[in-house]
Amino acid sequence: MSRCRATRAPLAALAAAAALLLALAAPGAAAPAPWATVNVCDTTGHPDGIGIRGSMPGTGDRDDELFMRLQLQFLRRSDNTWRALGGSGDSGFVDLGNGTARVRQTGRTFTLSPPADGRPAFVLRGLVTFEWRRDGDVVRRARRLTSAGHPGTPGADPEDYSAATCSIR
Repeated sequence: MSRCRATRAPLAALAAAAALLLALAAPGAAAPAPWATVNVCDTTGHPDGIGIRGSMPGTGDRDDELFMRLQLQFLRRSDNTWRALGGSGDSGFVDLGNGTARVRQTGRTFTLSPPADGRPAFVLRGLVTFEWRRDGDVVRRARRLTSAGHPGTPGADPEDYSAATCSIR
């Protein structure tokens, strides 16, 4: 294979990544930043449930594919650290479609078994991983922990609920 042909694929991938970054940062088109929130927390409608919702900007390009992974973390009280819940607390990567939309969102409500009587509440939060892909390659990745301040998210219970953490009792 010629040296020219051997460098063409990496250069094409680099050019695609540069185009994606420029599209996300285009002046006047102020793309929204990715975010994550808890929009459901142990309500009457969702007992022992925690809803995680994420939002990510599109790129404006049909050739880009957007993916999101929603994961639960719990606060380990013994050392005050956050740990992945794993298994049923992980959505895996969800395909949100192509990059033509200005914003893409998805959410998942996870249901847990509550702590036994007399035990402290489970304190949970979400970690959302965002990926922008082109031709199967990840050209940008971002991660966000859940935060408050995102009212009006679809599926919120109650309406406009947005928090950084959730306690299941």
